[in-house]
Amino acid sequence: INNIMPPKTTKAPKDQEVPRFGRPGANLKMGIVGLPNIGKSSLFNLLSDSAQADAANYPFCTIDPNTTRCAVPDKRYQKLCDIWNPPSQYPAHLHLVDIAGLIKGASEGAGLGNAFLSHIQAVDGIFHLVRAFDSKEVTHVDDSIDPVRDLETITSELCKKDLAYVLTQRDAREKDVKKNPTMKLPPMFFSVMDKVQTMLENNQPLAKGSEWTAPEVEKINELIPGCITLKPTVYLVNCSQKSFTVGGNKYIKSIKEWVNTHGGGLVIPFSIEFEESLAVLRKAEDVDGEKALLATLNGRGSVLPRLVKCGYKQLKLQYYFTAGEKEVRCWTIPEGATAPQAAGVIHTDFEAGFIKLECCSFDDFIANNKGEKNMANVKAAGKYRQEGKNYVVQDGDICHFLFNKAGGGKKK
Repeated sequence: INNIMPPKTTKAPKDQEVPRFGRPGANLKMGIVGLPNIGKSSLFNLLSDSAQADAANYPFCTIDPNTTRCAVPDKRYQKLCDIWNPPSQYPAHLHLVDIAGLIKGASEGAGLGNAFLSHIQAVDGIFHLVRAFDSKEVTHVDDSIDPVRDLETITSELCKKDLAYVLTQRDAREKDVKKNPTMKLPPMFFSVMDKVQTMLENNQPLAKGSEWTAPEVEKINELIPGCITLKPTVYLVNCSQKSFTVGGNKYIKSIKEWVNTHGGGLVIPFSIEFEESLAVLRKAEDVDGEKALLATLNGRGSVLPRLVKCGYKQLKLQYYFTAGEKEVRCWTIPEGATAPQAAGVIHTDFEAGFIKLECCSFDDFIANNKGEKNMANVKAAGKYRQEGKNYVVQDGDICHFLFNKAGGGKKK
């Protein structure tokens, strides 16, 4: 018996066993949300490396949501591509939606608000962009710069929209019970709906600001899955290039204090102005100019790769690798996916006819493969495993599935 072999089944960590808000899946999207004219389309263009969003300096220049996808930066994926050097290379992608600006009164239809709010409901996570720079050239919908007021405006509109939805759902359930005397709503219905209603009335997003139990999360997913404020949110603070370079901004402290009093969350300061300057230099292949601009950050770099990784993580997504002479590819799966579920991302036949998974971790591959384009040395080291249907695929596993093809016969 090889004592260094890992156990056959890896159980999901406890935080993965607790139900989560929203829909699990691999094709999830982050939406960029905020007031008009604060840099949403510019950020979208930077992340998608395109100019498909009309980044004009006036409100509501984006009405229909633009969608794109951006590659998730990962040194592990690049290392596998360097080793195998296959003709086909497919990184993981974060799907991104540029949603038009909301204004005060959007929940009641102001500024095309109802259409915009429905676009937000269609995404699975939110990049909440807030303006933290002064500029006479770039107008503000409220004619002054006040990030906390802007945060309040957006959050208030989202909470109002959710409250109207919650009250409608609650009323419908209670009317059904009145019509049928044999029906009775459980106590948790009232406790959860009361708690939700109180939070929304106090402009508190539902995904934050309260500790929900697993049964409460399940009840919320059952009763009010369409709530916008259940979505995970990352707060992006758009600073001027000058304040970003110096590393300080007069608005950051008050923004962080507001976020902390509204349930907490990740706050990332960055500068679209700086990122656009960097993108122009890179496009022109001005290496010296790029080095000079990055030198002003004293060791820091572009924040865009971090934004993509954070968005991916907020959606509770991860990926495994397949690697070979023809292709290196990242396959996106939700956290906690079992081996058959992960196989099904490649093809439904893989899941239906799943036999077993052969795999190793990325770290074990790098430590043992000795630069070879195969698993021979990894197997010799006892690090290449066979896993069954209960195995929870880990982020960065290098996988090879065996399955029964419909009609008989084993396929790999």
